[in-house]
Amino acid sequence: MTNNIQQTEITIIGGGFTGLTAAYELVKSGIKVTVLESEPEIGGLAAAFDVGGEKLDRFYHHWFTNDLEVMTLIEELGLQSKVEINPTNTGVYYANNFFKLSTPWDLLNFTPLAFLDRIRLGLLALRARRVKNWKNLEAKTAHEWLKSLGGENVYRVVWQPLLKGKFGPYAEDVSAVWFWNKLKLRGGSRGKGGEERLAYFKGGFVALAEALAQRIRDLGGVIAVNTPVSSVTKEGCDWIVKTTDGAISSKRVIFTTALPIISEMIRSWAPSEYLDSLNRIQYIGNVCLVLELDRPLSETYWLNVNDPSFPFVGVIEHTNFERPETYGGRHIVYLSKYLPHTDRLYSMTADEFLDYAIPFIQKMFPRFNRTWIQKHHLWRARWSQPVVEKYYSTLIPDEDGPAEGLHICTMAQIYPEDRGTNYAIREGRRIGRKISRHPGVVN
Repeated sequence: MTNNIQQTEITIIGGGFTGLTAAYELVKSGIKVTVLESEPEIGGLAAAFDVGGEKLDRFYHHWFTNDLEVMTLIEELGLQSKVEINPTNTGVYYANNFFKLSTPWDLLNFTPLAFLDRIRLGLLALRARRVKNWKNLEAKTAHEWLKSLGGENVYRVVWQPLLKGKFGPYAEDVSAVWFWNKLKLRGGSRGKGGEERLAYFKGGFVALAEALAQRIRDLGGVIAVNTPVSSVTKEGCDWIVKTTDGAISSKRVIFTTALPIISEMIRSWAPSEYLDSLNRIQYIGNVCLVLELDRPLSETYWLNVNDPSFPFVGVIEHTNFERPETYGGRHIVYLSKYLPHTDRLYSMTADEFLDYAIPFIQKMFPRFNRTWIQKHHLWRARWSQPVVEKYYSTLIPDEDGPAEGLHICTMAQIYPEDRGTNYAIREGRRIGRKISRHPGVVN
């Protein structure tokens, strides 16, 4: 640590889309901003790695056609030509069989359910999208609500495996609000024939993050990577942010990291009740195995795994959405598992996790051979998904922290929507605009 203290007006902790879009709004108003990112590159959960000379997201990414915040930002940056919108194939793996589930017609042919239950499933989605006031659902868990809408069989076959795959030990605690929003969002991203249409940014979401970061730098902002923050304290009227590379003094600080991480940074002075509130919301982690194959695994882009004996919530074959030629002819498959960070699988090496996964892949795809794998990668996210419980709105900390000039804008505060790039952009821009109008920010 150096003794020199750098000066800025606003310090933003976290270089994901929330932090970057907040910085973008501030620098557009002529405010001096420094963004601090602990990892070697920006992007947060949208970080990437190289495959065949092209950047590929570590964790699968797309957005829906009704995600307007991300599209507005892309247009502002003049990058519309990098957007691809395509219909996608969605399927379900259940009882050792594959079922297409992309259109209403596919639903009528979903034989694991009796015909009457298929009708109930279709009506469930329509009834869910008619809910206008999400607050009416806060007192219900997702499993209670889904059973009441579609019945026991529909819940057991379709929804229960997805809830368990996503939230593991927290599955029965998840709020109906969380599931309602998922159904509403997907229903609004369909073409005229009922097919789901998704969008992707050429070069991965990190390419969008890098373009945004360059615009911030062009406007005078500073972005520092490999710069973990150890503490945030107040000295007089200024906030002192201590990092591995020195200290930074500013009038305001915006946190965009997970709430427990914020708690550690302010532990030396914040009231214990406030620290407890930051640690109250539970998070579940994620491990994502990425395979580079020399041939396709299937014809499906997004395969929901509704077999409780299979450890992955989904098999996402990215190159059934974006062409394999983009990645030097490699076929890209993501296998995603949500789990507590204390689970033994979370700490496995990439080779160990591959050895664990292969028998399950071969069970699902009997013709699959390990020799198809050219490379494999394993990525972990400790703070992947907040657990949205009943009455979640009462758990969310206010965006104004326990002292003047301290602000919190994180994915755990996105509600009733779920965390995602579109909402990270929305919330980052909103708090950036708010602070840029606050008296006393600009000298």
